[in-house]
Amino acid sequence: MPYPEYICAPMRQELTTVGFEELTTPEKVDEIIPNSKGTLLLVLNSVCGCAAGTARPGVKLSLSSPKHPEKLTTVFAGQDMEATAQARKYTLPYPPSSPAIALFKDGKLVHFLERHHIEGRSAEMIAENLKAAFEEYC
Repeated sequence: MPYPEYICAPMRQELTTVGFEELTTPEKVDEIIPNSKGTLLLVLNSVCGCAAGTARPGVKLSLSSPKHPEKLTTVFAGQDMEATAQARKYTLPYPPSSPAIALFKDGKLVHFLERHHIEGRSAEMIAENLKAAFEEYC
């Protein structure tokens, strides 16, 4: 069963208020990710503590970099389950993980942070990791 919307709404808004587009259907995922030109950031959002404590804050901090992705997208694991499953097809060969953060360039995965790269790390550490990826690929 998906998490109730009233629980997830503030977690969604934490990203949408800074410009992230929600991909809530498999069709939207297939329309956006493989057809993207330039760089696209995908956040596989989650209700877990590491998403709230470090992943979302780290992603938001990373956007202060002079170089950052042109397109910002997100799916919500545990709520938009079909869209999340479809998005995970584009992050193979990495196993399903949430939260997770994927950077694509011209529709190809070029950088990926799995949950184990997020847990136990500070928002600043996640931001620095992403900024380095942005510097290289954006």
